[in-house]
Amino acid sequence: MRKILFILSINLLVTCGGSKMAVESAQGKEEKTETPQLTTPIEEKAPEIEIKEEIVDKTPQKEEAVPVKAEGERKMTSEAFNHQSWNNLLAKNVSKDGTVNYKGFKQDRTALKAYLTALDKNIPAKTWTREDKLAYWMNVYNAFTVKLIVDNYPLKSIRDIKDPWDLRFFKLGKKWYTLNDIEHRILRKMKDPRIHFGINCASFSCPPLLNKAFTAQNVNQELEKLSISFINDSKRNTITAENVRLSKIFLWFSKDFRTEGSLIQFLNKYSKITINKDAKKSFKKYNWNLNE
Repeated sequence: MRKILFILSINLLVTCGGSKMAVESAQGKEEKTETPQLTTPIEEKAPEIEIKEEIVDKTPQKEEAVPVKAEGERKMTSEAFNHQSWNNLLAKNVSKDGTVNYKGFKQDRTALKAYLTALDKNIPAKTWTREDKLAYWMNVYNAFTVKLIVDNYPLKSIRDIKDPWDLRFFKLGKKWYTLNDIEHRILRKMKDPRIHFGINCASFSCPPLLNKAFTAQNVNQELEKLSISFINDSKRNTITAENVRLSKIFLWFSKDFRTEGSLIQFLNKYSKITINKDAKKSFKKYNWNLNE
């Protein structure tokens, strides 16, 4: 009997063990088949997310550079000296054709003196741009010429004043100047012949006084306009293809107009009529009457 019970126990253990192994084997198969389905979508999506994040992160960095450039451009166009008060005086007392109201300047003598004092206290520094210096010295010449006329007004001509261009009557910084100092020792040395169309000697035959102040921003543009206007002004110059009757400015300062070629070549840069290179040249009588 005992022998029979022992045999039955052994059979029962074998049966249960086999069932457990079968279950574990089945579970193992299920895990192996499900694993690839989980790993495949993770591997495909991860790189896409990383690339999109990199693009988004870099975009703002490119846009931040724009304001820095704009700030740099503003610094380049800044003026070393403010000529607004002179601009106001010119707009009030000079017409578009250059006729000057010296009586008006005399009434505005306080404002004129204030501007001249500002010039005295703010002479150009080495750090100033060429345009700032050019605008400053041209305004100096014109403003002090007006002062010279106002101080001696009424008069018929600037030549009624003894040695007007060699009169040492104004100071800038620690140095006293004449109008000839400004024209010949400063402006002409800047090697720009257009200055002769921008400075005014208070006379009818001179290039008309501009009714606005020169600034670093406008000086080149205004000198171009003045060059075209003066050369094509029949009151100052009579031009045909074969014959030119010119202002004596082109005689007195002929060297300045021949730095890059002949006088005719310079004139043709601005003349509306093309002048032949062998055209005959003569010079008009200069009218020194006051430009009022």
